[in-house]
Amino acid sequence: MSQAAPIVVKTVAELKDAPEEFRDAVSKLVISHAINELYGAQVFDEPAIALAPTPYAKWLTCRVAMEEYGHHVRFKQLGEQIGIPAARMVPHDGKRPLSIFEFPLKTWEEFVTIKLLADLAEILQVEDLLHCAFHPLRNLARATMPEERFHAQFGEDFTAELVKTPDGKARLQDAINRYFPYLPAFFGGSKSRNNEIFRKWGIKLRTNDDMRTDFLNRAREVTARHGLTLPEHQQAA
Repeated sequence: MSQAAPIVVKTVAELKDAPEEFRDAVSKLVISHAINELYGAQVFDEPAIALAPTPYAKWLTCRVAMEEYGHHVRFKQLGEQIGIPAARMVPHDGKRPLSIFEFPLKTWEEFVTIKLLADLAEILQVEDLLHCAFHPLRNLARATMPEERFHAQFGEDFTAELVKTPDGKARLQDAINRYFPYLPAFFGGSKSRNNEIFRKWGIKLRTNDDMRTDFLNRAREVTARHGLTLPEHQQAA
């Protein structure tokens, strides 16, 4: 796909004068983030409060849940500002959440795995918006990034606690083996038309495959740091 003439849209008001393809691409991203932040908070973060083993862990999990709901609120507010109906920014029959949220959370070790790996994947997605040509979305990504980093660090900190005992390490490794297969698809198809359009207009920077490769490298590094392993990528694809 040929590169579009570079444009920068600095405000919500300026978006109405941008090319239709640019506007549609921005809307797709905002809708996706709004839906998935809400769904993730509902099926993972809030239920995990009850699974947390100590008052300290519950306190931090409450913070994670609060921030994930906050991410939905921010993206939904931006969406409403650019004219997206509120009903399109919540899970519904026509727009299902990502497959990574289909995992049936039942244990604390599973939640730690999700924070360790799924939030690492989310960091990569947010990173790709840090220089977005639509500045309101860029600014939202920059405001969100410190919280996403905290969530991934939460996962690593509690990983470090769990691997101190053989039983904890074994339960965490089992959770990784079962959850990791959901993650490579999180970055989308190798020949995604949407991704081509995002890159054409400078809304995103990297291909889905580039981000997937980056994620796999980072995920191997963080798990190896704690004596854990990932299933083979071919098995997870």
